[in-house]
Amino acid sequence: MVKPDGVQRGLVGEIISRFEKKGFLLKGLKLFQCPEELAKEHYRDLQSKSFFPKLIQYVTSGPVVCMAWEGVGVVASARKLIGATNPLEAQPGTIRGDLAIQTGRNVIHGSDSPENGQREIALWFKEDEIYQWTQADAPWLME
Repeated sequence: MVKPDGVQRGLVGEIISRFEKKGFLLKGLKLFQCPEELAKEHYRDLQSKSFFPKLIQYVTSGPVVCMAWEGVGVVASARKLIGATNPLEAQPGTIRGDLAIQTGRNVIHGSDSPENGQREIALWFKEDEIYQWTQADAPWLME
């Protein structure tokens, strides 16, 4: 998900491009204003943290771009592409390392496990918003 700061800064295209260049298949995409209830459910594992109210306020402050990606090792690879949660610790070449400065404005959310990826896709997308298709260059990406 491109967070509100990434949308406001016009980084959506660049972020999508990085995933596409890596070879992942875009299965779902939408611009969405996140309601508070959904934000709380999405970040439920962080509800005991002191920053939780501020996080919910932030993620609901403007539109986000929800994305569902598919590919071999997509979650592990996406975590590397995204970079460390704290952009000051993120490596150059990662999304956060190149495009963000503070943890509270770190541009993008990525699932931390395949299980959470499935849970989050189900939260953000209706079943008919995930598309099954084959990319024309698929044989050139994988054996």
